[in-house]
Amino acid sequence: MIYPKESYDIIGAAMKVHSIMGPGFTEKVYQEALALEFKEQSIPFKREVEIRASYKDIILNATFVPDFICYDKIIVELKAVRDLDDVHRSQAINYAKVAGYKLALLINFGDSSLEYERFPVG
Repeated sequence: MIYPKESYDIIGAAMKVHSIMGPGFTEKVYQEALALEFKEQSIPFKREVEIRASYKDIILNATFVPDFICYDKIIVELKAVRDLDDVHRSQAINYAKVAGYKLALLINFGDSSLEYERFPVG
């Protein structure tokens, strides 16, 4: 398993946010609350970093913005939807691939229980 301790800490912080707030808010609300929880738990993160995409080894002007990069090596993408679908999964995986990271976490706050999925990349 890639980065087990780091991903355990990230998911634990998300569980804490979900246990306090529950479902029903927008993604941005959970993002802000999770940033506070990351700070409280000393989880290193960057929020909404703009990353340039590439095509055939050419850097494009187009960018994408993952919700978080934690520990300088894990993409964390948040959702607040009833059900995760393959588009959400593809987004998290592709963000990690293009950014050169080996792990993406997809976390969904939109249901009564927190959902999360791990995607090793590469």
